[in-house]
Amino acid sequence: MRLVGQFGDGVFQASLAGAVLFDPQRAGHASDVAAAFAVLLLPYSVLGPFAGVLLDRWWRQRVLTVANAARGLAVLGLAAELAAGVRGVAFYASGLVLMSVARFVLSALSAAQPRVVDPADLVTANALSSTLGTVAAALGGGAALGMRAAIGSGDAEYALIAALAAVPYVVAALVAARFATSSLGPSEQERAKRETPREVARGLAAGARAVHRIPLVESGLAVIGVHRLLYGIWTVCTVLLYRNHFAAHGVFRTGLAGLSQIVAGIAVGSALASFVTPAAFRRLGAAVWPGAMLAACAVVELATVTPYRLPLMLLSALLLSFGSQAVKLSVDTTIQQLVDDGFRGRVFALYDMVFNVALVVAAALTAMALPEDGRSPTSTVLLAIGWLVAGCGYLTRALGPARALRTSS
Repeated sequence: MRLVGQFGDGVFQASLAGAVLFDPQRAGHASDVAAAFAVLLLPYSVLGPFAGVLLDRWWRQRVLTVANAARGLAVLGLAAELAAGVRGVAFYASGLVLMSVARFVLSALSAAQPRVVDPADLVTANALSSTLGTVAAALGGGAALGMRAAIGSGDAEYALIAALAAVPYVVAALVAARFATSSLGPSEQERAKRETPREVARGLAAGARAVHRIPLVESGLAVIGVHRLLYGIWTVCTVLLYRNHFAAHGVFRTGLAGLSQIVAGIAVGSALASFVTPAAFRRLGAAVWPGAMLAACAVVELATVTPYRLPLMLLSALLLSFGSQAVKLSVDTTIQQLVDDGFRGRVFALYDMVFNVALVVAAALTAMALPEDGRSPTSTVLLAIGWLVAGCGYLTRALGPARALRTSS
């Protein structure tokens, strides 16, 4: 169910990106990038903490059946809008609804998983389902790009690609319908102790107070927001450069193919950081390693982005994603170590909201301040200064608490 559904998500998201950002019949505007990021990220940021309220009230089997069928119909409606050349508020509202339903489905799958997996295998199942779901989405996106290369890239072609996403959604609905109504929960006990939206909001406020009481965690949450804002501006600039500025050269491509190379570079950098960070974090501590990575991002920005060359942009993707993942893993670990179990879930809910909203804000700022081709040497200098200030500020605020933590442990 998860795999076919996320395959459909990959097809839909690739068709959305192609139609909004890389349609050769339209100019790719920064405002379009901002709207696309809002469609993709705001549902996750805003709905995440509250999805559990409904999932602890409604039968999850019915949620999965109805929601998958509904997004199958919704994607056909969005495909019709693509075919008609509709853009603007109505189009983005349709995409926002579809992505919100997708987020709700993923939350329902996570909530239902303990019902179908033995407790001893739950960690493995979580890792496996998350990894395979990401792979399925990537395969869906690749399939959409393959169809685009085969049939063309006009409104009608993007509409056809988007419409094909309805097939895996309907398949996911049929798979969900095979489960018994009560088999995926919630139990009567869970339904009896369910939270209200007001209680969720109060829980988030309690999580914010818990963060404020721990200086190292407060500094980590603040710096992850600043870093995500800077990284988001780089991301939007990169999309615009590949859409409106660069010309293909040899093996280095532009457009969607070039961004696929950027995504590959980001994946490699993140994987390397995941391998290196545990040892570096233990050796250097919760302040020095992420602080050094933030400062390194400043150097990378100046050295690899300012020349505006395709090979260097690919290198910047690898190195900046390394730094970004290193900072994120360090802050994750700090929260896990220092926040009490009773508050940890709420703190991570706040963390996710900060993490994703910062990227949406970055896209909006970029749309207002930067040229349509994304080329702005001044912005690269400002981003480098921002990373350097973030790194120095984090070290100044976090070094003392981090040393105290290492001394006490």
